[in-house]
Amino acid sequence: MSDPDRSEHIRKLAGLIEDVDIAMLTTIGPDGRLVSRPLGTQEVEFDGDLWFATGADSGKVAEIRANPHVNVAYASPSKNVYVSVAGIASIVDDREKIERFWSPAMKIYFPEGKDDPNLRLIRVGAQSAEYWDGPGSAVGKALYLATAAVTGDAGAMSDNERIDLS
Repeated sequence: MSDPDRSEHIRKLAGLIEDVDIAMLTTIGPDGRLVSRPLGTQEVEFDGDLWFATGADSGKVAEIRANPHVNVAYASPSKNVYVSVAGIASIVDDREKIERFWSPAMKIYFPEGKDDPNLRLIRVGAQSAEYWDGPGSAVGKALYLATAAVTGDAGAMSDNERIDLS
């Protein structure tokens, strides 16, 4: 049986991140430091899992195998939307999934195409998220800043919520 709250939260997050092409994936390095790098989210409807293409020989693969706890951050300043997703990552070598997510733009990184033996997917199973969703238009942003200045409440016209997806 599916949790209606979880489904609603996933729909909300999907709407917030749908037009944000690049995310920042943060892993934990071998020395315990946080390491972030930009990755393109694969074009797939968000269902609680985020997908990214990577090389099997990349540092992030080793970091995920050593400690799968990751964070994925999305930012759309033009829409005034910011999303942070915490989850558990895994490395996937599934040629059917790679075929499904393949796009011609990936050929820059994987010159042998979708059959490149180095191509892997990172699957991030979202456990929790936090988002900030404010007015996106120039008028909305101006009104937001004016309201915040007058009331002293920076969150007066924006949405901020922490979501448990586990």
